[in-house]
This record gives sequence, C-alpha cells and structure tokens, in this order.
Amino acid sequence: MAAGNPRSIQNLFQEIQIQNSLPNYGLDIKGIKIDSRETNPGDLFVAITGTQIDGHSYLEDAANRGAGLLVGSESAAEYQELGAPYIQVPDTRLALASLAAAWFDYPARKLIILGVTGTDGKTTTANLIYQVMLASGIKAGLISTVNAIIGDKILDTGFHVTTPEALDVQFYLSEMVKAGLTHVVLEATSHGLAQKRVAACEFDIGVVTNITHEHLDYHGSYQAYLTAKAELLHLVSGSREKPGRYQKVVVLNKDDQSYRHLNRVAAGLKIPEISYGLDPSASVSAEAIQTTAEGIQFNLTAPGVELPIQTSLIGEYNVSNCLAAAAACLVGLKIDPQLIHLGIANLQGIPGRMEAINLGQDFIAMVDFAHTPNALKRTLAAARDFTDKRVIAVFGSAGLRDKEKRRLMAEVSGELADLTVLTAEDPRTESLDGILEEMAAGILTRGGVEGENFWRERDRGRAIRLALDLAQSGDVVLVCGKGHEQSMCFGLVEYPWDDRTALKGALAEFLRVEGPEIPYLPTRED
Repeated sequence: MAAGNPRSIQNLFQEIQIQNSLPNYGLDIKGIKIDSRETNPGDLFVAITGTQIDGHSYLEDAANRGAGLLVGSESAAEYQELGAPYIQVPDTRLALASLAAAWFDYPARKLIILGVTGTDGKTTTANLIYQVMLASGIKAGLISTVNAIIGDKILDTGFHVTTPEALDVQFYLSEMVKAGLTHVVLEATSHGLAQKRVAACEFDIGVVTNITHEHLDYHGSYQAYLTAKAELLHLVSGSREKPGRYQKVVVLNKDDQSYRHLNRVAAGLKIPEISYGLDPSASVSAEAIQTTAEGIQFNLTAPGVELPIQTSLIGEYNVSNCLAAAAACLVGLKIDPQLIHLGIANLQGIPGRMEAINLGQDFIAMVDFAHTPNALKRTLAAARDFTDKRVIAVFGSAGLRDKEKRRLMAEVSGELADLTVLTAEDPRTESLDGILEEMAAGILTRGGVEGENFWRERDRGRAIRLALDLAQSGDVVLVCGKGHEQSMCFGLVEYPWDDRTALKGALAEFLRVEGPEIPYLPTRED
C-alpha cells in the first residue's frame, strides 16, 4: 500500500511535528511501509509500536533493504548510523496517519465524512446511514469492518479486522474521490481511534451507538475504553470546515451509560450534540414500537418531525440503530425525512447480523455477530420475539482478549437462553479447555447443569450440529460470535471459517439434503 508516484519529503512532512531536522537535500519517497519485510529501495519506513512488536527493532532491517527514510519516536542518536536519514516524531501512529493523508493528497478534505463508533451496532448504523444517503441521491461510499463500498466496487477489508490501518483508510478515501463520491460513512473502532488510524479523516459528523463491556484487555478499564471512543468527538471538533450542505454535530445515545460523559465532552469542545434513544427526553425518539420476525415498525419523533419507520432488521435493539442513523442524516446532513424513511426501508440486512439460514427445517436457525455481553443479551432477547418455544445459543469467547467477558457472556446465556453450547471462538495460543472452563463457571452461577441445559463442545462444527440435534419444532438456534468473519485462529494459524457456511453444512447433514461441508478446524481431530 502507498506505492506510486514519488513524493518529496517536504510535501509529506509539511503538517507533521518533528523533533530533529529533515535532510537538507532533495529526497523523493517511493512508498510508505510499516513492515520492514515489504520495504523497497526508496521507501519511507515508519516504526510503529504495537502491543507485541516494536517497529524500532526493525529499523535496521528496513535500512538494509534500501529504505530512503526512517521514522520513529525514539532518540535519533540511536539510529543515525543505519545508513538512511532518521526522523524523530512524538507519535509514530499519528505521523503515519498524516503521512498517509499527504501521500494520497488529503482525500478527506474533499469529502463529507460521518464516523460511527460504539461497542455494538456500528456496522448496522453505518449501513443504514449509507442507504439513506443513496436514497437521497448523495454519491456516497462506505468503509466498515465488513467491506469498503466505492461506487460499484466492493472491497473486502480483511479476515479479522477492526478499522483498517491508516494507509488503507486513506487509500479507500482517495479511491472514493477518484470515483466522484462526495460523502463517506466510516466505521471507527476503539482500536482504530486509539491507534490513530483515522486521525487524519477530518470527520464532520460523529455517531456513537453505545459503549459497553468490551476490549478491556487492550484498554485496561472501562474509563480508558470510553476515552478512546470519545476521541471521535475530538476529531469532529478539530476538523476544518468544508463546503457542502451539512452541520458539524455529534449524535449520542441518551439511553446508554456513556451519554453523560460524552455529553460533557461535547459541551467542552463546543460542538453541537443531538441525542437519540427510547428516553422520551431524547431529541430523536421512538414511539409505538412493534417487533416481529419479519422486522420492526415504529414512529420516529423529533422537533417538527413525526415519521413512520419500517425496517426488515429484526430485534428491538435495531430501533436504536435506526434512530442513530436518522438523527445523523436529519440533523447532520439535513436530508428530507421521507428519504430517511426510504433509505432505512431499503436496507435488507447485514451479513452475519441476525442472518437466517433456512434449508427447510421446522425451527429457526440464525447467525449473529454478538460477541460481547451486551450484544448477546440483546440478541437472545430478540430471539424471544420469534418464538414461544426454546432459544438455543452456541458461542465461545476469544483467547488473548478480555477474560472477564467469558464469564459475563456465559452468565447472560444462562439467564436468557434455554440451552447453551459453549465452544471455540479464536482461542489463539490460549488453552481452549481453560477458556471453556471459565465460561462454564459463569453459567453454573446462573443455574446451569452440565449435560442438561448446557454443554461444552470444543469443535465449533460439532457444537453447531449438537444444537441442531437439540432443537425441536419452533425453537430458535442462534450461532453467535463470528458473524461475517471468514477465519478462526488456533495457535498462530488462521483457518478458513464462516459460521454461515458451517450452519448450512450442519443443517444439510441434519436434514440429509445437499449442502456445503462444514469447514475444517483442528479440533475436529479431538
């Protein structure tokens, strides 16, 4: 990424604070790299410090491969003998974001950009906003954790991704400018915000869905996680004004525990804020909510606006996502309410979000991305709208991630699901048996009896098949945690895996009909 026409270092560094001096001779950069193994002669190499790897350890390797310029945050004296000029900056991640923006000629300054962050509902809300913009005739693009949509092109953003790296984000934005787009909705994760991947995105409108228990392994505490999410508000506040019909605004969830803090942050930054939620005091709210297995209907209320909303999205929690999208479009983009109604209705579903898989069975089988305690709680509650029979949940909890979440998710399932199958979900280098033991301990505190209302099955394919064997007519089987993702990590290896394909394969076996094979995982050999 970021290879193409050479750029002068003066051009690339014009908006970057440096702690020593640029070389006083002409030097053109041929590309920007953060992996020394990919560095070619004439490239600029940026030493990024991650959670496990420090890029400064690879400065010498990058220099040996012909890097024309090295950038790091450590003392310049340590690296002045490597054979390539070394530039010291206060923050290499922030520098990378600015360098990437400069390399692609600052594409964010030519686009109206809406950022969406939150623990759950980001992708759905981003897609709702995108559909409303399309319905209103806006030439819009989308960058989410599922894909990037640029006109007629749909680009996969990866297997296990949060927000793409800064170089990729700026590349996508530049492609959108080339395609003649004028607006972009960009999904921003806490990692993407904390790691400055979107620092040069010049956000004009910010939307927060909710901030609940997640990623505490990385952020350390809920307050630190909240601070990372609040960075979106700072980015909106700090962006320059652009031509076009929009209002700089942040859209906050009044029902969420994060609201009070974020409201204070917005006030301190002196940026307009609009609230949404089921709380009747919210600026944009909902009345007369009706949920079924076919979708949701409700009346949206806002100052001077009463609008019927209908969506094929299922689960009452999607009322909140619809309100967030509507508020951003109504106030931020000043879109006509009837076009908001049309755009929301146009979204037929999100890959891996409450996605039904039907091969003719007499029960409901669905895949959902729910991988946090709050998301699992909302998904299980939504399933109750579809049936008066039993709800069967299949899920795991990732290795090398927030350990407290394992117990919390199991407790939620113990309270809200009738039957639970605990299984693998990206154990990585942790003991899968150890993860399942922690989860089992949680469900036991909620009246779980192993072998009666919950089971442990190490192989995810067999776990799904077990849930189908347990299902009776009218039940709901929910396979949660992976959603749209296309791989699962065991040790250091990513194995191809798609819950939707696995559920289809398991259903085909169960019904003895034609269908795909359940993808292979190493636990199949157990």
